[in-house]
Amino acid sequence: MLDEAAVRDLDLRLNRIAGQLEGVRRMVREPRLCVDILQQFASVEAALKAVGDKIIQFHVERCFVESLRKDDPKLEEQTRELIAIVMRYRGR
Repeated sequence: MLDEAAVRDLDLRLNRIAGQLEGVRRMVREPRLCVDILQQFASVEAALKAVGDKIIQFHVERCFVESLRKDDPKLEEQTRELIAIVMRYRGR
């Protein structure tokens, strides 16, 4: 589970992304150039990817390492789960 500092950081990032996404919505409703809309959309996608990267980083550095230290009997299952989610996250 995410700690308080991670939650605060991710919440700030997600609030910014929500604002960016609302900006994209406004651009779609206005007579704006497609290239301008797509540029903003790419920024939203990059910001979302950065949030995902942070969550994966936290999981590996905290949750997964903790399981390694504890010699958790479910470690093999957790390893497969981690690989699967990273592969899905990367779009494979």
